[in-house]
Amino acid sequence: MSHPAVSVPTRTPLRQVAREMADYGVGSVMVTEGGILRGIVTDRDLALASLVRGLDANEVVDSVMTSPVVTVNVTDDIHVAYRTFRTAGVRRLPVLEDHRVAGVLTVDDMLIDVFQRLADLLGPVAWSVLEEPPGPPSADTRPSKA
Repeated sequence: MSHPAVSVPTRTPLRQVAREMADYGVGSVMVTEGGILRGIVTDRDLALASLVRGLDANEVVDSVMTSPVVTVNVTDDIHVAYRTFRTAGVRRLPVLEDHRVAGVLTVDDMLIDVFQRLADLLGPVAWSVLEEPPGPPSADTRPSKA
């Protein structure tokens, strides 16, 4: 999970939202009011708002944010997050703690988790099969140019 999440107030101009995304290197921003999550806006939302809908950069973020937001709780098991990603079809999940945003969990975060679990599972098996650590192929194991 990335934390803290980047957030902006509901009346923030789209230009400032885009600047926040660029400054922090993120693809989404939480839209909050009084610390409470009200919506989420992604870089895709901004692109579609400006190109398709023709919104001005001074338009406010709550005109393009997604609300209500699909979330998970900081105390939820990782399997809840997997299930939520699968059923909701989103790429980012705000993680809430006491109704406030504690961070953001992304599909990329989940892929890293999958790869780490796979490495943990296969690492000992792979090393027990190999006689030596992997390296460049030797001359006799390279494919021939027939």
